[in-house]
Amino acid sequence: MERKYESENFVSLPLLLGGSDETDQTGKTSFIKTTFHGLNALSGVGILSTPYALSSGGWLSMILLLLIACATFYTSILIKRCMDFDPTITSYPDIGDRAFGTSGRILVSIFMTLELYLVATGFLILAGDNLHNLLPDVNFEFWGLGIGGKQSFVLIVALLILPTVLLKNMSILAYVSASAVLASLVIIGSIFWAATYDGIGFHKSGVVVNWGGISTSFSLYAFCYCAHPVFPTLYTSMNKQKQFPKVMLLCFLFATITYASIAAMGYSMFGSEVESQITLNLPTGHKYPDHNCSKCYGEDNIIPAVNLE
Repeated sequence: MERKYESENFVSLPLLLGGSDETDQTGKTSFIKTTFHGLNALSGVGILSTPYALSSGGWLSMILLLLIACATFYTSILIKRCMDFDPTITSYPDIGDRAFGTSGRILVSIFMTLELYLVATGFLILAGDNLHNLLPDVNFEFWGLGIGGKQSFVLIVALLILPTVLLKNMSILAYVSASAVLASLVIIGSIFWAATYDGIGFHKSGVVVNWGGISTSFSLYAFCYCAHPVFPTLYTSMNKQKQFPKVMLLCFLFATITYASIAAMGYSMFGSEVESQITLNLPTGHKYPDHNCSKCYGEDNIIPAVNLE
C-alpha cells in the first residue's frame, strides 16, 4: 500500500478500497471475550426502545434498521484499517487527531465523553423506571430524608455498578460483558413468554409506514449502533487482531437479529400503545387481563417503606 506523509501529520490512505498493513501491537483478549465486549457495547439500552421505534415509523421502517446496521458495520471495519495503517492510533480521539489535527482530537474527545455520560445516565433512568414498575410501593428514608422509588433505585443501581469502573483488565471485564449479553437474552425470553403463555399474544397488526414518525425511528435505530468509540479499544486488546472483522460481523449480526426480533414482538403485542421502553408495557406479578387475584390486588401485596436510619 502506498503511504504519503507530509509534515509528519498528513496521511493519505485509500481506506475505501481495502487492503492494509497489520499492526504488531497486540493485546491479550481472546476472540470470544472480545465478542462479548462487542455484543455488550451494541446490545444496550436500545434493545428496549426498538419496539417504540418500529411503532413510530411502521413496519417498513425496519429497512432503516438494516441500512444503519450495514453502514455502521462497514465503518467499524474502516476504523480497523485506520489503526492498521498507523500503529500509533489506539483510541477514537487519535483518529480525530489524524483526520483534523488537535482540534479534531478535542472535538472527538468532547463528543465521545458526552455520549458515554449520557448513555450511562440513560441506563440509570431505565433501571429506575423498570425497578419502580416492579416495586412501585418501595421507598426509603435515610436520616429523615425521604427518597422516592425511582430516585432510590437509580442511586442503588449506580452504587452497585460503580465498582466496575475499577476493572481495567479487558479479559476480566469480559465476564461483566457476558452477563450483560445474558440479560439481553433474558429480556427477549421474558417478552416472548409474556406474549405466548400469559395471555397477551401477538394480535396487533400495526401500520405499514408512518411517514411522520420516520425521523423518530431513524434516531432510535441509530442510537442502537453508537458503539464506535469502544471499537479501537477492543481492537488493540485482541491477541489476534486479524480476527477483528469476524468479531464485528458476529456482533452486528447478533445485535441486528436481536433488535429486529424484539421490535417485531413488541409491536405485534402492543401496537401503537407500546411504551418508549417495552418493559413498561409488561404486567407485573399476575396482573394479566384474565387475573384478578387477591395476591396481586389485595392489601397484603403492599410493600412497606424501608427506614435506613
